[in-house]
Amino acid sequence: MSKKYLLFDVGATQMRLASFTQGSKKFSEPVVLKTPKKFSEGVKLIRAQASRLCGKQIAGAAGGIAGVLDKSKGILRHRGNLKDWQNKPLVKNLKKIAKGPVTIENDTAVVGLGEATAGAGRGHGIVAYITVSTGVNGARIVDKKIDPSLFGFETGKQIIDERGHTLEWHIAGGFIKKRFGKTPHQIKDKKFWQQVVGHLAVGLNNTILHWSPEVVVLGGGVMNEMTLPPIVSELKKVLTVYPKLPLIKRSELGDFGGLHGAMALIRQQR
Repeated sequence: MSKKYLLFDVGATQMRLASFTQGSKKFSEPVVLKTPKKFSEGVKLIRAQASRLCGKQIAGAAGGIAGVLDKSKGILRHRGNLKDWQNKPLVKNLKKIAKGPVTIENDTAVVGLGEATAGAGRGHGIVAYITVSTGVNGARIVDKKIDPSLFGFETGKQIIDERGHTLEWHIAGGFIKKRFGKTPHQIKDKKFWQQVVGHLAVGLNNTILHWSPEVVVLGGGVMNEMTLPPIVSELKKVLTVYPKLPLIKRSELGDFGGLHGAMALIRQQR
C-alpha cells in the first residue's frame, strides 16, 4: 500500500490541507478552513482533517505556518495574529497526528519552495520569493531547498527610510489599511501606487544585493494591484551594482503554493 502524507499551510486566517500519496505527482483536492484562534482547537481540526484525508496510517507531514519558528524546540516564538499558538508544542502534536517525520517551516518559505519547484521559479538554481500581502516577507531557495537560517527570513522588516520605517510599513496591505483606512484595492490614486512601486523597488534592490538570485518571484494579494514593467523600471534606477537584473516574475501557484512547497518538503524527507 502506498504511503500517504499530510500537507498543511497554516495562515493567520485560513489553513489549507491536502494529502499526498507516495509516487504521485499531485496532491489531493485541498481543504480550506478558517484557522482557529485557540491552539488546542487548531490541533483538533488538523487531526480530524488528517484522518479524513489520509486515513489512520499517516507516514509523515510537512508544511508551513506564519511566524518565527524555533526549530530546536518545535515551537512558534512569535505568532502575531494567533497569540494562543505561541510557545505551544506544535511539532510534538503534529508528530502524534502523523506518526512519522514532520517538517515545518515559515509559510512564506514554503510557498517560495513551491514556486521554485513547481511555479515561476522552476528551472532556476537560486530563487528569491517575495510576498506583498497583508504583510511582507520573502525567502531564498537554492537548488530546490529552503536556505538554512537560524530564525527564518524577515525581508519585510528591513528599514528603508531615514524615519526608521520598514518596507512592510510602506507597502503591506495591513499597514496601508491602518494608515489610510482603505484596502489597497480601494485606492486608485496613481501617485500613491507610484510611491508603493518605488518603495518596493528599494526593498527588492536590498534583497537582490544580499541574496544574488537568478530570478525574483513576486506574489501576494497587493501584487494584484501592480504591473511588473513599472517595478522593473524603478529597480533598474536603483540596482546599478550588477551588470543586469535577475528575472522578475509573478508567482504562478495562487493560493496553493504552500501545498506545492509542502509536497517538495515531503520528497526531501525520503
